[in-house]
Amino acid sequence: MKSVAWLTEPRWRVAGFLAAAAALNYADRAALSSVLPALRTDFSLSDAQLGLLGSLFLWAYALGSPVAGLVADRWSRRKLVMWSLALWSLVTAFMGLANGFAVLLLLRAALGFSECLYLPAATALLADHHGSETRGRAMSVHSVGLNFGVVLGGAFAGYLADHFGWRSGFWVLGLGGVVLAVAANFILTDGPLARPVTAAAPRATLREAATYLLHVPSYHVLLAKAMLAGVGIWVFLNWLPLYFREAFNMTLGGAGFAGTFMLQISTVLGIALGGWISDRAAMKSARHRMLVQGLSYLAAAPFLLLFLLRPSFTMVAIAVSAFSLFRGLGQANENPILCEVMPERLRSTAIGIMNTAATAAGGLGVLLTGVLKRAFGLNAIFAGISLLFVIAGVALVVAYRLWAARDIERARAASAAPSAVAPSRL
Repeated sequence: MKSVAWLTEPRWRVAGFLAAAAALNYADRAALSSVLPALRTDFSLSDAQLGLLGSLFLWAYALGSPVAGLVADRWSRRKLVMWSLALWSLVTAFMGLANGFAVLLLLRAALGFSECLYLPAATALLADHHGSETRGRAMSVHSVGLNFGVVLGGAFAGYLADHFGWRSGFWVLGLGGVVLAVAANFILTDGPLARPVTAAAPRATLREAATYLLHVPSYHVLLAKAMLAGVGIWVFLNWLPLYFREAFNMTLGGAGFAGTFMLQISTVLGIALGGWISDRAAMKSARHRMLVQGLSYLAAAPFLLLFLLRPSFTMVAIAVSAFSLFRGLGQANENPILCEVMPERLRSTAIGIMNTAATAAGGLGVLLTGVLKRAFGLNAIFAGISLLFVIAGVALVVAYRLWAARDIERARAASAAPSAVAPSRL
């Protein structure tokens, strides 16, 4: 009984529910990629227009994320998760009613604005429930949900598109999200590790937050890494199903499944392993999470070069699966190390800014892929992503060696201080 007692703990119930919400979050955004061929036919869209649909969501997400982070550091994170879940689910349902390209663009932007509220609040809420000894595993559970959602959105929406039309998937996913938002009111609680906002310990002002963030070089590297990896990840998520449709003549459901399952199942395995490795590495020093992430990215990069060989389906499966496994192992360390280098009162703000960096860069990458696809082909574009991960991996290893230990100590001191984060404490 003791071996499963942790399953009944409130902090793990919160982690489990947030994993389910995260799965729906990514399912709703990924559902569009599996029905791109149907949209292209129904609305006579070009590759550049298809790319813009993916990019506009990411740019709206990027624009709203800093505000979402600031709000989550000042308001109940539990309530913010609930409202975000309800809003993006309604927008998803309305996607099934779109009657033209302009309406699709408007709804994709609305989806970005509503979904951006979730991740800063949810990640910080997990940190409020889990100390350093379990934080890596708890955030891995959440990340598994995110990545499973990509498979759910791609495969499920593609299957329904083949049998009931492309609109049906958005209606089912949207209704499911509304139900989950109602359930959140009975399951989620604000975390016991969160410092209450009082006159003696107010939230940091915007100026104080910005000043602190500017003096954390480890965080700057995490931002750069987020941009580099964001380009690669979002290009894959948006274009891989269409690649399988065009290269191997698959059905919408088959392409949606292949383009998400092999990408995400290996990522999920990597995250599950990475969460355990992350907590084990942090037992010696919290900064080792950053080293694990950097080495994982360096190991992932070479597999994408197989796309230069005009690969068969089997070779593509090997390349994508191996890349995703190591990427997932690194991803499991991302939010835990961010929570180590940031004081509790600034975590949501920091996550919001990092989401902006990742999605803004990803949106640009998705759009450029649509523009360059005809000239270079998706094989060359996918192979080029390897260079981005090499640069990100090297940067993380350098930050581990030079700045991580100092930045973690500063964050712990700032979290322990009874007053707001102040520039003088830097």
